[in-house]
Amino acid sequence: MPDYPKIEVAGEASLIVYLGGASSPEVSAGVQALAMALRERLADLTEDLIPSYASLLVLFDPRRTDHDKVTALVHACLAEAGRFEAYSGRLVDVPVYYAPESGADLEALGERSGLGWRGVAELHSSVEYRVYAVGFAPGFAYLGSVDERIAAPRLATPRQSVPPGAVAIADRQTAVYPSSSPGGWNLIGRSPMCMFDASREEPMPVRVGDRVRFVPVDRDRYDALGGAL
Repeated sequence: MPDYPKIEVAGEASLIVYLGGASSPEVSAGVQALAMALRERLADLTEDLIPSYASLLVLFDPRRTDHDKVTALVHACLAEAGRFEAYSGRLVDVPVYYAPESGADLEALGERSGLGWRGVAELHSSVEYRVYAVGFAPGFAYLGSVDERIAAPRLATPRQSVPPGAVAIADRQTAVYPSSSPGGWNLIGRSPMCMFDASREEPMPVRVGDRVRFVPVDRDRYDALGGAL
C-alpha cells in the first residue's frame, strides 16, 4: 500500500497532493487544513486550490515559481498543517419534496430496500452529509455517505434530461442536480433551492467541507419556496 501523503506532478503548472487512498471525514478534514496552510504560504503564487475526496490540486503561476519550489512549500505546509484548525464546515439545510411525483425512482428504491418510499425519504433526511467534492457540472456537489440500506447503483441507461433541483442517489453518494442535464443517478425528490447562480458573489450555497442536511417539505411548502414540477 502506498504511503500518504504523496505529491505528484499533475501538469506544467500544477501538483496534486494525495492525503489518503479513499474518502473519509478525517481525510477530508486534512485536505481542508492543508488548503488553509497553502493559502497562507503560497499567497499570490497560486492560481487555484481545488480540494477533492482525498486530494488537493495545486495550480500555480509558472511565471513566478516552479514545481520544485511549490513541492518544498507543500512539504512545509504538511509539516505544520496541524496548527490549522480544519474547516469544520457550515451546516446548510436543503429543503426537499420527497414523493413519487418528484422522485421518479423513489418507489423502486423503496421496494429494493424494503423500506417503502416514505422509509427511504425518512432515512435519507436523517443524516448529515459532508460535501466531499464539486464537479460534473457547476454547482454539482458530491455528498456522502448515504446509509447502506438505501444505497443504489447508477441506472443502467442514464436519462437524457434530469430536471434542476432533482435530489438523487448513486452508490453511497447523494447530490442535487443544479441544472437540467443528462444523468444516471436514482431520483428521489426535488429541492427548490438554487444550487448554482453565477451572478452571485458566492455562486454555490455549499462548498467542500460543508455539511448538508436535507429537510423534508410537503408540496405546498415546496411550491411556496419556488419549486416547480
